[in-house]
Amino acid sequence: MDADAKPLPLEQQLSWRLHRLGKLTDAATAAAYAGELGLGVAEARALAAIGAFEPLSVNDLAAHAHLDKAQASRAAQMLVERGSVIKAPSETDARAVVLRLSRPGRALHARALRLIDRRNREIMGCLGAAERRQLLGLVDRLIAHAVPRRPGGSGGDTP
Repeated sequence: MDADAKPLPLEQQLSWRLHRLGKLTDAATAAAYAGELGLGVAEARALAAIGAFEPLSVNDLAAHAHLDKAQASRAAQMLVERGSVIKAPSETDARAVVLRLSRPGRALHARALRLIDRRNREIMGCLGAAERRQLLGLVDRLIAHAVPRRPGGSGGDTP
């Protein structure tokens, strides 16, 4: 890109558009999480991340669920209190705990994944199959490009 080029108007910026799309989808998804699962967005993201990547520490949960550490801790605690998540001592760090889904948590996780899948299908329903594949490929490419690089060329630790 040309460093001297005139900046695009705000509403044409990629980050602005992605944020807008995210907010639009979050609003609809939040209502579904609350109505169908009895969960807020942070708890649903935590549940999805624990189910996908368990066992997780709270710090790892924060990274995988794209929550700050305080949000991840509160979401995990709520899921533990609800009986959806089991908190156990870490086998590698006596000061840490790891989070795993309980049996009821696995059932709730399966319901959450169906809800997420349904919502994604609704959002991308205006695109043809080839457009969906192309969009997802381009988004993956942008994510890979945007991930902070560590010295030595490896990617950052945020999924």
